[in-house]
Amino acid sequence: MAEGGTTLEYTPTWVVAVVCSVIVLISLSVERIIHFLGKYLKKKNQKPLFEALQKIKEELMLLGFISLLLTVLQNRIAKICIPEKLASKWLPCEKKEESSSTTAHFQTLLDSFIPGTARRLLAEASASTCATGKVPLLSTTALHHLHIFIFVLAVVHVAFCALTILLGGAKIHQWRYWEEWIVKRNYDTERVITKFTQVQDHEFIRGRFSMNSALVGWWLSFFKQFYASVTKADYEALRLGFIMTHCKGNPKFNFYKYMIRALEADFKKVVGISWYLWLFVVIFLLLNISGWHAYFWISFVPFILLLAVGTKLEHVICQLAHEVAEKHIAIAGDLVVRPSDDHFWFNRPKLVLLLIHIIMFQNSFELAFFFWIWVQYGFDSCIMGEIGYVIPRLVIGAFIQFFSSYSTLPLYAIVTQMGSSFKKEIFQEHIQEGLVGWAKHAKKTKGFRKAANGSSAQGSTTTHGSGHEVHKETTPLAVELTEIGETESAMEEGNAGGIAREQISHGHK
Repeated sequence: MAEGGTTLEYTPTWVVAVVCSVIVLISLSVERIIHFLGKYLKKKNQKPLFEALQKIKEELMLLGFISLLLTVLQNRIAKICIPEKLASKWLPCEKKEESSSTTAHFQTLLDSFIPGTARRLLAEASASTCATGKVPLLSTTALHHLHIFIFVLAVVHVAFCALTILLGGAKIHQWRYWEEWIVKRNYDTERVITKFTQVQDHEFIRGRFSMNSALVGWWLSFFKQFYASVTKADYEALRLGFIMTHCKGNPKFNFYKYMIRALEADFKKVVGISWYLWLFVVIFLLLNISGWHAYFWISFVPFILLLAVGTKLEHVICQLAHEVAEKHIAIAGDLVVRPSDDHFWFNRPKLVLLLIHIIMFQNSFELAFFFWIWVQYGFDSCIMGEIGYVIPRLVIGAFIQFFSSYSTLPLYAIVTQMGSSFKKEIFQEHIQEGLVGWAKHAKKTKGFRKAANGSSAQGSTTTHGSGHEVHKETTPLAVELTEIGETESAMEEGNAGGIAREQISHGHK
């Protein structure tokens, strides 16, 4: 008989069998649900969402490993002793003589699910092997609570990311009708070329070029994100700018479907928990000191970042409008903006996705921590904090969740396409696979070319008479590499239509 309760030596075999059966049944059910969901996504050709599901499975595997690690090492960690004076510093709650309310609440909660669990954990926690004046580094009860919090954090993050994508996707869905309206318009080539457009009377330019200073431009961009962040005129102008820059030969290119494919591809990056996000968790847990109200101040970090990202994305649209309005009074044809990386922070449009990832994770952390404290210790717990600090945190969290779906995500979906280059999602999946194969072949052949050039140079320096033979042997290789180099140049220039046609022609051959 051990201190923690009855061991398997004296536990009825039918109890062990029933408990194992229930655990295995639940695990297999979850695994089958994920498996069939993956098959459904592959059947619907939703490869980006399928890859996002694979990312979720990786996170679940990581959680399983963390759970196993905590379970195996909990007794050893509890046996590590530190001075009692050191353990009384940087506490989330001020230490009192008797803290029976929290213990009673926790014991009642656990006993309602697993009878005797709370008593066992508390018994293990109270059994200390440390000498006088020392205490365990982390009790078994605290380890159990930390274990639950990590699981809750991961689940809440994945759920909130999915909710943001679903709500944002519903907002973006209305752009499909704009795309269909633009494509269905009958363009008369001669009329388009000879038609003159007054730039400052254009709906896309009006209200943006009348800014007298850069500060006013940023100020208006800040407020623009709260109402009509992307209008029909914005969509039409940005769409045309993208097509004229990257696929000029295909004016009926479906820009909406390209955006959706790119957004789905980005979702798999956002849903994961990267190493730097786990570092944030450690820092947040470190700063949770009584009297600091750290989580109240930390809640402003994603809030400020969200507003900064939305303002920047709106300002990119303003800069595109300014470029056209400053250079032209009237233009022949439709108004065309010129996408460029220069409009983004550090000339990196991908940085916006990183900031959105941080925003969503920090907001998930705030709300996960609140619900975990509420369920684990109760709303009146000292670790929850004063009500005057709790309510603003909840309001900020709800605002971030709603606003990121309603405004920031749609803005991100369209504005980040205004960079100097396009994403691989511009091609259909079968063309992407062909291009990947072509790139690998080009890389391999490039190595052969370097080796051939090296041997050619060595031969020409040693023997002048054999130079003609070396030239004849390397001519076919040089011709092949020249063709590949031309194709590579076309891809670097962003001529998507040319690459696609070349890929299809190679396929026919």
